[in-house]
Amino acid sequence: MRSMDFHRIKLLPPYVFAEVNAMKAKARAAGQDIIDLGMGNPDTGTPRHIVDKLVEAAQNPRAHRYSASRGITGLRKAIAAYYGRRFGVDIDPETETCVTIGSKEGLATLASAMTGPGDSIVTPDPSYPIHAHGFLIVGAEVVAIRQLPGEDPSLPSGRDFMEGFKKTVETASRKPLAVILSYPSNPTAQIVGLDFYGEMVDFCRHHKIYILSDIAYSEIYFNDMPPPSVLQIPKAREIAIEFTSMSKTYSMPGWRIGFGTGNKDLVRALTKIKSWLDYGAFTPIQVAAAAALNGPQDCVAHIRQLYQGRRDVLVQSMAAAGWDIPSPPASMFAWAPLPKGFRHLTSLEFSKLLLTEAQLAVSPGAAFGASGEGFIRIALVENEQRIRQAARVVKKFLSAGAPEVKPVSAEPPPARKAANR
Repeated sequence: MRSMDFHRIKLLPPYVFAEVNAMKAKARAAGQDIIDLGMGNPDTGTPRHIVDKLVEAAQNPRAHRYSASRGITGLRKAIAAYYGRRFGVDIDPETETCVTIGSKEGLATLASAMTGPGDSIVTPDPSYPIHAHGFLIVGAEVVAIRQLPGEDPSLPSGRDFMEGFKKTVETASRKPLAVILSYPSNPTAQIVGLDFYGEMVDFCRHHKIYILSDIAYSEIYFNDMPPPSVLQIPKAREIAIEFTSMSKTYSMPGWRIGFGTGNKDLVRALTKIKSWLDYGAFTPIQVAAAAALNGPQDCVAHIRQLYQGRRDVLVQSMAAAGWDIPSPPASMFAWAPLPKGFRHLTSLEFSKLLLTEAQLAVSPGAAFGASGEGFIRIALVENEQRIRQAARVVKKFLSAGAPEVKPVSAEPPPARKAANR
């Protein structure tokens, strides 16, 4: 049999998380107590009233039949109501929203629906891996533009990305098909305001470029400025679609339920491809998701407060340990520069060292793009006591200093080029 060296698999770079995850599994198998702040996997459990609705719906034998690939009517109406309540945006549940099996699936499916030969996509760097790799898989060129938080991470920013994007478009021989936006950002926790979205919509409408927005962390914020939606901008729906997820807002990561909302043509394309690929999420999950959106929202406020408390403990206890970490204004992540004395290491080398010497798992910044080098991402997915425990072992780790480590080669994705301006 010939080698299974398939074309699209070759387009993907080595998975940077894989090495750290393998080390973590081996350490746990050996009985080590690993404090896992690596994957953004909520640990709090889904609110009881949502689980109860799932159980109730699952008791109906008819609910176990094939569902609707674009989502059941009740959930699409709940999504429209959410946009009206949260953002003041009037959404047509029949033509302007589609239920997805998580926002990750939605983005990847839309990539296959809209991308043709020779198309290019602009993404922030660093960014959530599917933003680039969903398009790499279908053969698009991905142009990565440097995006780092401003001097004050608590204030809306995005100027460096905006300027780099405009220069890229204005000097390109062929304009990109779309630009991906994601605020609050995973991994940097960066936020932007409506002024940013307004400028981006005006520019993209002029150049006929689609906007694909990801607001998976829009309900996890820690100041008095709830993150906005690009769809709040007049005429944004001429070019923009926005994805979000139930995973973080309601602690439902394993349920795999999200939605894409906005431009009718993009929603139609997403819906058509999904009709060929799947029959939609399990109907009781969709019923429970509608109950989550339509029901009491005090559980969302509780989850938000939980992450804010963990954030404060992390920043304060790590500062006392000798590691200054900027306080994120939103999301469930802290974007941390490597500590002094360790900045000659790559983010992967540092992450591996932290795991072996301090039994603390984090995500290397390079996993999110070339501009993530020099940083690590810390997920707020352990309780406050465990975070303080992590700070104590980090203090000992830092005081011991960094050993010499052989360099780890990290080749960029073969079809992705950087435009760090």
